[in-house]
Amino acid sequence: MDARTKMQESSSQLSATSYQSVPTFPLHSTNDKAIPLLGFGTAEYPFGASIDTMKQTILEAIEVGYRHFDTAALYQTEQPLGEAISDALRLRLIKSRDELFITSKLWCSDAHHDCVLPALKKTLKNLKLEYLDLYLIHWPVSVKPGEYELPVKKKDLVPIDLKSVWEAMEECQALGLTKSIGVSNFSCKKLETILSTAKIPPAVNQVEMNPMWQQKKLRKFCDEKGILIESYSPLGAKGTLWGTNRVMECELLKEIAQAKGKSLAQVCLRWAYEQGVCVLVKSFNKERMKQNLDIFDWKLSAEESRKISQLPQFKGFPAGEFVSDDGPYKSLEELWDGEI
Repeated sequence: MDARTKMQESSSQLSATSYQSVPTFPLHSTNDKAIPLLGFGTAEYPFGASIDTMKQTILEAIEVGYRHFDTAALYQTEQPLGEAISDALRLRLIKSRDELFITSKLWCSDAHHDCVLPALKKTLKNLKLEYLDLYLIHWPVSVKPGEYELPVKKKDLVPIDLKSVWEAMEECQALGLTKSIGVSNFSCKKLETILSTAKIPPAVNQVEMNPMWQQKKLRKFCDEKGILIESYSPLGAKGTLWGTNRVMECELLKEIAQAKGKSLAQVCLRWAYEQGVCVLVKSFNKERMKQNLDIFDWKLSAEESRKISQLPQFKGFPAGEFVSDDGPYKSLEELWDGEI
């Protein structure tokens, strides 16, 4: 038996075991496909830094059981994700593209009505796919068309027309180029702006969320509106442009992890899952990839959950890059509508 055959056989066993254990949730969509509530993130700063190894990383993630992948035009990971999907099909790690749930995002420079459809078509070309499962407005922010960069140039910040941009997102779904549409980094107030005119409500709001930034108000609002919260930076994104060490250095979380015989990361991911949200994880280490999947056959106690709910709150990524004295958002309060 050659190495490729062994890889295919071991992968199919691992994938079946792990994938079946990941719960799913039905979205507003053009088909009956549900979103796996644990996804694999591909953002790494500086963007493009790991592009040479990203394809192999994603293949390993598919091998151990991940079926939900999150990318964005900004991340420069659409192309390696597309190549990994092609290889996974060729290697028979998956039987069809339909086994995967693929999300990408519209960057701020394309957050203009006439730029949305061309941006999605470019994303699909990068991914070598005919459709996305979910397409998100990355931020409630527009900059002049052109560059994909973060931080953005503050001189390029312009007001975003949420109504017309959302209409273009709805057109993308109507054309079948994405099965569902949603947003990312939106406050309750900005969601209300979209909901006031939307023909198709956002299916998802992807936001920073972890035990040190629990988003209780936003979660309650989204739950009432039928919008699924997706949690990014569930471990605080330590060591990144937007990260904080507070989660991984939290003594309470360390104590719970030790008592459970779990890693601190697993405690954080389990906590988020128990809040009824979708969780995006990111580790490029194969063993930690497996550990991050191992959160569904145990629970936090009521007392442990109560203690976590009382942790002091601190937003790791306030996104001051989008605030300018001359821009549409002149303060963090305006950007987040007081939810900070």
